[in-house]
Amino acid sequence: MITLLAINWASVGLQAGQLILSLSILVVIHELGHYLTAKWFKCRVEKFYLFFDPWFSLFKKKIGETEYGVGWLPLGGYVKIAGMIDESMDKEQMKKPAEPWEFRSKPAWQRLIIMVAGVTMNILLAFFIYSMILLVWGERKVPVSSMKYGLAFRDSLMFDLGFKNGDKILAVNDQPVEDYTDIVKKLILGNNVSIERDGKLETVNLPVDLIGKLVEKKRSRMPLLEPRIPVVVDEVSDSSNAYKAGLKSGDQIIAVNSASAVFFDELKNILENSKEQTVQVNVLRGKDTLSLPTAVTKDGTIGFYPISAISDLDSMGVLKLHVTRYTALEAFPAGVKMAGEQLQFYIDQFKKILSPETGAYKGVGGFKAMGSIFPDSGWDWETFWRITAFFSIVLAFMNLLPIPALDGGHVMFTLYEMISGRKPSDKFLEYAQIAGMVILFGLLIYANGNDWFGWGRGK
Repeated sequence: MITLLAINWASVGLQAGQLILSLSILVVIHELGHYLTAKWFKCRVEKFYLFFDPWFSLFKKKIGETEYGVGWLPLGGYVKIAGMIDESMDKEQMKKPAEPWEFRSKPAWQRLIIMVAGVTMNILLAFFIYSMILLVWGERKVPVSSMKYGLAFRDSLMFDLGFKNGDKILAVNDQPVEDYTDIVKKLILGNNVSIERDGKLETVNLPVDLIGKLVEKKRSRMPLLEPRIPVVVDEVSDSSNAYKAGLKSGDQIIAVNSASAVFFDELKNILENSKEQTVQVNVLRGKDTLSLPTAVTKDGTIGFYPISAISDLDSMGVLKLHVTRYTALEAFPAGVKMAGEQLQFYIDQFKKILSPETGAYKGVGGFKAMGSIFPDSGWDWETFWRITAFFSIVLAFMNLLPIPALDGGHVMFTLYEMISGRKPSDKFLEYAQIAGMVILFGLLIYANGNDWFGWGRGK
């Protein structure tokens, strides 16, 4: 038990570390956009902070007119620009006459540029990260048409909806699905699915509240679906029942107790129903067929790892892995396109959240949900940068929402001023800032409460 707890905490620590590093990069880049443009237009920047620092900071150092520091509350970061009504709520400064170096004394177009600079930096960062990912690792795709045995579904809800193991998904909402990694994205946004089952074309209709159902039912990191694979042994633990039975790397399991177990989903179901029993496992080893009496654990396992890596499945002919390599000149436009696709995907999800009938609001999560996206078994730089790039897009989009206290709120008021010729009063902006902060903290509390207590799920 002590070992298990240690492993759990190590995994949590790893995910937390990745999340903090990712958010730190995004916050610094975002605030750097405000900082640089403010300095460009001769505004005085009084503070530049990673994380918030109510009452005290972990580190601070004043260089010139700006105090640089790291706060203790990891909910974002900020730059304090003189003469601007922001989260610092510096009312005393606003009572004094405007100075030439203050934000409020600058023309509206300059203030607008300063406000949108943070979002712009996050968008550019996403472009850059995706471009570097393509340059370093390339683009990997698994054509759906190449998946010889179709899909295996891991969540029981998928069977309730009408899917069966071995189905090949051809299209969602009559739009062809070409890449395996796009299937889940399209499913959660779709209404109907065209599938091939036993050589026949069929249609599965998806409920409007599919996302809500998935949130209510899904409790683990288990994927919704995966390629359906034959059971070929990769590794056998030397302390396992499989090892004691004589199972070896390279063996292909074909049956258990005379029942077909050619595919891993079949084997898993049989073992789940044979806990703490001894079963006859039939395997192909070269040209020989062997029958191995094997004890099943109370967890419904026998103690081996099947071949499941995409590259290995490609070698076995189960599917095809296509890797596209990019030159430096090709990577940037491809990275911009990838960022645009991810932004569109997030906007489509956001629309679902705003529609109560979809139940998508039940899946709104906070820091726990964000951290769980990162790998928990080891540091994978490609995955880290992919997630960071996506978070950068999310941060840019969310900051553009017309909510006071966000950049989008400041932009909204500045555009109103530019169109109408009338500047909102400082008192109005002050109240709007307070209202915006209340809204944001309410959303923050709700999202994190949903993480831990399932408020949105009525739990």
